[in-house]
Amino acid sequence: MRLFSKREKINKNRLPECVAFIIDGNGRWAQKRGLPRMLGHRAGIDAVKKIIDYAEEIGLKQILFYCFSTENWNRPKQEVDGLFELFREFVNKQAKEYLNRGFMFKLVGDKSKIPQDIVEKVEEIEEKTKDCQKMKVGLCINYGGKFDIINAVNNIIKDGQKEVDEDTFEKYLLTKDFKNPDLIIRTSGEQRISNFLLYQMAYSELYFTHTFWPDFDRKCLDLAIIDYQKRNRRFGAIKE
Repeated sequence: MRLFSKREKINKNRLPECVAFIIDGNGRWAQKRGLPRMLGHRAGIDAVKKIIDYAEEIGLKQILFYCFSTENWNRPKQEVDGLFELFREFVNKQAKEYLNRGFMFKLVGDKSKIPQDIVEKVEEIEEKTKDCQKMKVGLCINYGGKFDIINAVNNIIKDGQKEVDEDTFEKYLLTKDFKNPDLIIRTSGEQRISNFLLYQMAYSELYFTHTFWPDFDRKCLDLAIIDYQKRNRRFGAIKE
């Protein structure tokens, strides 16, 4: 992670169109403080809310949060149940507020294993917010990049498609309502993608920070965006 002068500020005219967050380190944040892991996850949900607020303030248009992967089912049942209780609480409490603020809200992932009451509430929110344009907010729950690609291929086959181009293929992805992320941020010091947006991240800029997700705040997001804005994005071409 680069260090910047305190005087440096983000350029709001060059913001990434879509930012995706791999929100890692909740459990370790709690353990370092001698707290139960679930309190770390609750602090992580609070951080999601704060980053949504700040994203709106600076003018980001699309944000995605990697909350629960297809591999996270391998965690202890008590922790998985606790996570879904937090998701249930989040969608129930935040739904009306985000609708009033003009946000489009989406759950991005395989809904077949998610508790039915959460799915029903989310689909109600999605329907009510589908025409909102101020900002798109996606929670990636039971999401996996490999699943996303395979699911898209299977649906293409079901639709009888014999040949597809990139534009057509992307319409079958679970992230079809979002642009491919310009910037992917991972917290907690890990430097891997963990099966997130494997197709969509082809030209994403990656930013890794040692900050645990519950401590990731507006200053941390500023640093990530400033770093992004200093990069030379060529997309395989040469700029003369």
